[in-house]
Amino acid sequence: MRRRDCIGALAAAGLAAATPKRRTTVSIHGDMFHINGKPTYAGRTWKGHKIEGLLLNTRMVQGIFDDVNPETAVRWAYPDTKKWDAERNVREFLAAMPTWKKHGCLGFTINLQGGSPEGYSKTQPWETGAIAPDGSLRPAFMARLERILNRADELGMVAIVGYYYFGQDQRVTDEAAVKRSVANATQWLLDKDYRNVLVEIDNECNVKAYDHDILKPERVHELIEMAKAMKTRDGRCLLVGTSYGGGAVPKENVVTTSDFILIHGNGVKDPKRISEMVRQTRQVKGYRPMPILFNEDDHFDFDKPENNFVSALSEYCGWGYFDPGKSDYADGYQCPPVNWGINSERKKAFFKLLKEVTGA
Repeated sequence: MRRRDCIGALAAAGLAAATPKRRTTVSIHGDMFHINGKPTYAGRTWKGHKIEGLLLNTRMVQGIFDDVNPETAVRWAYPDTKKWDAERNVREFLAAMPTWKKHGCLGFTINLQGGSPEGYSKTQPWETGAIAPDGSLRPAFMARLERILNRADELGMVAIVGYYYFGQDQRVTDEAAVKRSVANATQWLLDKDYRNVLVEIDNECNVKAYDHDILKPERVHELIEMAKAMKTRDGRCLLVGTSYGGGAVPKENVVTTSDFILIHGNGVKDPKRISEMVRQTRQVKGYRPMPILFNEDDHFDFDKPENNFVSALSEYCGWGYFDPGKSDYADGYQCPPVNWGINSERKKAFFKLLKEVTGA
């Protein structure tokens, strides 16, 4: 063997050794999700609703959270230590994941730029994302993400990995940097050989707060296509889509280019509208049999026979629990410091119903 071939073989062997053999693969077959070649919740129905093939999920976007702005970082202090701790945050996230899975939760959304750490904010002076202004990826954030995705892979869970959030996209300098970040993040996921990942280009692309045109509804399909076109040496690529804000039905360009459709229920007070959104989405030009799922909905009423969760199920659509809560470690999954356990009455009600629906 020639010396340069030997060096190349050793480098390839080193990369293989550094990347563990993956256990969990998500795939799409028509309008159903499969994990490791079998439909999710195989054979399951609940009150006449087909559950098999759905991806029931929670919004846990702050799992890799940190704030690089020292003026605002103090806002996220834990009540017991009086300081913020990104390592504690990810450690407690990892510890809670098996409990979510035991209740039937097979998916969760985590975002490189997080979400508003106050739940809903008009201004966002903090800087909380894994994406640097030039489109490069911050190593400390990505190291935390790697730990979470590795654990999800071990548990048989699917991670919906979001790239952009409208409260932080302005931190990235220009469109070239946005494209660079999408390429970097997608390549990172491919290089790590993650097979349990769905990519969400940006959270709620139709929210007017986005600064970069390529993240908005008219052009976001360009980034979807870009991410889908990236492949490993053996031709494997990622499943990619993006989401729309509460109550909105996606446009043709997104439906046509996406592998799955993400919609949101925020602001949708009438559960009947949830059902209607799903039906309308299936009527958009370019739709073909493909999964539709909510991965954000801040409506609850889990003790009532009619709620947004149940309405989504009635139209064979996955649903995702979004609990903004408060920044006091008492409840919610959005506002740091987050208690990632099932500690509040609202969380308990959701996971109780989830367990019943899935037969976990």
